[in-house]
Amino acid sequence: MAVTIRLSRPGKSAKKKIFFRVGVMDARKARDSRLIEQVGYYDPSKNPAVVSLKKDRIDYWVSKGATLSPTVKNLLKKVK
Repeated sequence: MAVTIRLSRPGKSAKKKIFFRVGVMDARKARDSRLIEQVGYYDPSKNPAVVSLKKDRIDYWVSKGATLSPTVKNLLKKVK
């Protein structure tokens, strides 16, 4: 199974209430499909944007062969 770490957008799609979950999921599934594990969240509506990531769990999944989406790579660079 190909696993990727990427953003998903849960909840209502109301304007100005956007936030994202950073999750581990099957790469073949849709963006908002079921997560294997949630490893953080990203809230761009706050000023400054709130980013919370579980780096130890991300490192674990990457060691197991998971790939990072380009957006998650950028978020990791900002947090480090």
